[in-house]
Amino acid sequence: MSIRNSDEDLKLILPYYRSILQRLRKRATREQKVLVRKAFILAVEAHKGMRRRNGEPYIIHPLEVALIALDQMNLGATSVICALLHDVVEDTDCTLKEIEGIFGEKVEEIIDGLTKIKEISDTQDSIQFETFRKILLSTSKDARVILIKLADRLHNMRTLDAMPSEKQQKIASETIFLFAPLAHRLGFYNIKNELEDLSMKYHDPGSYEYIFNKIRDSEAERDHFIEKFIEPIQAALTEKGMKYEILSRTKSITSIWQKMNKQQIPFEEVYDLFAIRIIVEAEDEHQKSTCWSVYSMVTDIYKPNSNRLRDWITTPKTNGYQSLHATVMSKTGKWVEVQIRTKQMNAIAENGFAAHWIYKDSNANYEQSVNDWLASLKDVLQQAEGNTGELIANVKLNLYSKEILVFTQKGEVHTMPAKSTVLDFAYMLGENEGSHCIGAKVGSKLVPPSHTLGTGDQIEVITSQKQKAHAEWLTFVVTAKAIDSIRKTLEKQQEDIIEKGKNILKEKFKKYDIEVNAANRDKLMSFFKYKDRKEFYLAVYSGKIYDAKIKRCFSTFSTFYRFAYFVNPIRTWIIGMWKLLSIDNAIRRKSTIDPKSVLLGESVHEIKQTIAKCCNPVAGDSIIAFNLTDKEIVIHRSNCAEAIHLSARYGDRIVKAKWRPQEENAEFLAGISVKGFDTQGLLYTVMGVIHQDFQVNCRSVQFQTSESIFEGNVMLYIQNVEHLNKLMERLRLIQGVEKVERINSYYGEKKKK
Repeated sequence: MSIRNSDEDLKLILPYYRSILQRLRKRATREQKVLVRKAFILAVEAHKGMRRRNGEPYIIHPLEVALIALDQMNLGATSVICALLHDVVEDTDCTLKEIEGIFGEKVEEIIDGLTKIKEISDTQDSIQFETFRKILLSTSKDARVILIKLADRLHNMRTLDAMPSEKQQKIASETIFLFAPLAHRLGFYNIKNELEDLSMKYHDPGSYEYIFNKIRDSEAERDHFIEKFIEPIQAALTEKGMKYEILSRTKSITSIWQKMNKQQIPFEEVYDLFAIRIIVEAEDEHQKSTCWSVYSMVTDIYKPNSNRLRDWITTPKTNGYQSLHATVMSKTGKWVEVQIRTKQMNAIAENGFAAHWIYKDSNANYEQSVNDWLASLKDVLQQAEGNTGELIANVKLNLYSKEILVFTQKGEVHTMPAKSTVLDFAYMLGENEGSHCIGAKVGSKLVPPSHTLGTGDQIEVITSQKQKAHAEWLTFVVTAKAIDSIRKTLEKQQEDIIEKGKNILKEKFKKYDIEVNAANRDKLMSFFKYKDRKEFYLAVYSGKIYDAKIKRCFSTFSTFYRFAYFVNPIRTWIIGMWKLLSIDNAIRRKSTIDPKSVLLGESVHEIKQTIAKCCNPVAGDSIIAFNLTDKEIVIHRSNCAEAIHLSARYGDRIVKAKWRPQEENAEFLAGISVKGFDTQGLLYTVMGVIHQDFQVNCRSVQFQTSESIFEGNVMLYIQNVEHLNKLMERLRLIQGVEKVERINSYYGEKKKK
């Protein structure tokens, strides 16, 4: 087998291959290196002539994925082989059987897990999440499936610039919705941060650029501060004869932006913009004590904030993360976060789940906890079989949730999602405990099933065989296992009631000498205006199908009624089809004019264009549109949380949208929040700027003051986002005004004068 590519392509490709071999020098046997070479040659041949959208040879992508697996995940030769071949089966004629014949069953199994599902169900929604389901189920057999998929997604995000905007939105949404939380859950913090930042780059490019430039512009000042801050720490560690390394890391762009929004503060007031990381060498049995010794040295130099101490050494995170986090006051009056960990702890923090291949003996508990989590995720995926919406909700619960540590009566420790209730804990113990739970003892206190648990709680579940699941339980449980168990129990209860309803209907038919058959049942359903059979049988069981009306239905069934009974469904179907065809024709006409974009506000007859109520976009905002139904296109701001969720779930329904040239008198409703110190005449000044300086009309004004602090919301009609931003900048200049922010919690609407 030989490589037949242009000399120019080979100049690009071969340095990647040499880099891979260099990194495998001490990680792979001679036999493994031979297989890596075979995989490289096969991948190059399979992708020969193929190019990515940015023009580079396609083979660069699997090579980059292999390097990410090596450098950022510390994986080995088998993972490199799978990374090189991960697109071969999907994009070429090479089969899984051929892969198995050359590289063995394990490589074939991983490649199969990484191969997308091509034909399933009838919607792109199903394809996206069934593929994700397949990946995660394969992960339960071999964790390298999801690790390589994460590496694949990271490189795709790094090269997303070459994709069209609607693809960028879809891929970025999937990334922030599923892959970034998954990286976090597996302990790959660097990958998680990069995925979040790259997603933000496409969802909210303006904010991304703002934070990026702020970080870049303050770099020199920050480096000088860090140098002065660590000098006395270095001296103390050196004096004690410790082997150490001190690093600094800047907070990710996404986390800075989230903190600014959550605390409503400017960039300059984010005190933990960066962190100092002290990495020390220590023997296994002295790791904890060494970290506390370093903590003591640091706090001898700088005064700590005791409320900000985080001890993840005594109680590690579920993904294995161990570190001491202390916040101390510098000599210049700035709070600084200091992270203290050993070299081994740092390897876990940097390499996440893959770290157990480096430190197998000391990482047994960590590996088991991750494997337990993967097993629980597999249960979630299997329980949500055939229900995409349920799958999304359950996976989201498992990926996003923060955690608490709770104890059984015997002292066994369990990790649960934050805000878990007694009922969640009961279902975690078992189906029987959950279904029959009537409450619990938390410590010595009796509490109901809805009681929210906290870290350190010791719980004794109390059950009664008379208790059974209730629909209202779904309103306060948070774990996927509890939700699924309750739903299945309720469905089983409903099935029993439906069966009883069927028997009751048979008895009623016999009572009035009505033949028991499907036609008479459907006739009665139509008479009582029920379309769903289950709902009809439930109504029969609950006594809503009265005997008097049953007799009337069958005694007054005139020739006209019989005719209408058969004709009406046909008429309804014809009208429905006519409407659908009309809408379909409108979309087709629209696509003929401009197949790639819908101009917001342009007349499209039957297709309604709606401003999303959740984010209230204004002319000039970066927007994304969804054709969720044949009748309506909904426009969101591109950084809207709901839009990100929709993009991840309905990526195929994204419609390229842009603002049309604005009409002179068009106005949009927008909201602003104003906060500051109450001074005489302040409200008059604020309203003067709005009405007189900017000639803006208000729909509503709400202001209140408390102990010299004022805050208020103003809903006003503005021309576009530039108009709004200028107004907000002018309001910030008013003496006493501290913060002016845009708010999105009002219904968006557009009007013309």
